[in-house]
Amino acid sequence: MATSSSARKVAKLASRGKGKKVRFSSGTTFPAIVAAAIVAMVVLVAYAKASLPSEETGAPQPTDAWSIAYGIKVCDEWLPSLTGTADELDDDASTGDLTRVVTAPDRDGIIHYHAQPGGNTGGRAKLGVFLDVYDITLTDTKLELPASQVEAGETRSWDIEDDDVFKGTACEGEDAVLKVRVWNDFTTGEFFDNVTDFRNLRFNNNGMVFAIAVVPNDTEIAKPDSANKLADLGVIGAGSAASTTTTVTGDAAVTTTTAAAATTTTT
Repeated sequence: MATSSSARKVAKLASRGKGKKVRFSSGTTFPAIVAAAIVAMVVLVAYAKASLPSEETGAPQPTDAWSIAYGIKVCDEWLPSLTGTADELDDDASTGDLTRVVTAPDRDGIIHYHAQPGGNTGGRAKLGVFLDVYDITLTDTKLELPASQVEAGETRSWDIEDDDVFKGTACEGEDAVLKVRVWNDFTTGEFFDNVTDFRNLRFNNNGMVFAIAVVPNDTEIAKPDSANKLADLGVIGAGSAASTTTTVTGDAAVTTTTAAAATTTTT
């Protein structure tokens, strides 16, 4: 009986609702809040992207003239520094746009990096820019110099995956690796080794040192001799001791600060 009575109540309630439309009541406040929140998020994202420093910002800028030492070592031999002057190379070491400001003396082992307006400033100042000026191939496994940088008949390409390349060299019989050792400051012994993505290594500051090396893995890599020239070029590193001299002439006092010569540290 209870079941029959319940069924009748359900049927009665159902019949009352026949033909009636169900309506939901809501205002416009909530949709407006959601729309405003979405617009605000879009504006914030756009502002955040616009506020981020571009890759071109930061040092070096066109007002900077940096001197960076480099060397190329294969097995136990340092190769001659690259040759080429502004008159011989049409590319600029910082832009590659024919602005002809590579003013390095022949074979001095120094990258004279003068960033140009609209060129490779800030985060775009990388080792790859310099390599392109001299048409050097440098991958994770291969170093290749252009024919213009080697004597006729001499080896100009080294592939660590090709054992025949090292026959008759100090690397023969040993597994060679290709790495780039970087000193951020020529006056200190601190360095870091890179074994990949060489072209994207940044030029972070004046007085850096780069050693491109194809060597057995346990070979020690010291700074190239060109690092010793940086002090003569007026580069003052964090490890340089400076002396200050004050000369008094009449009523005038002249203070001169001289950086100590840098020493090459082997680590």
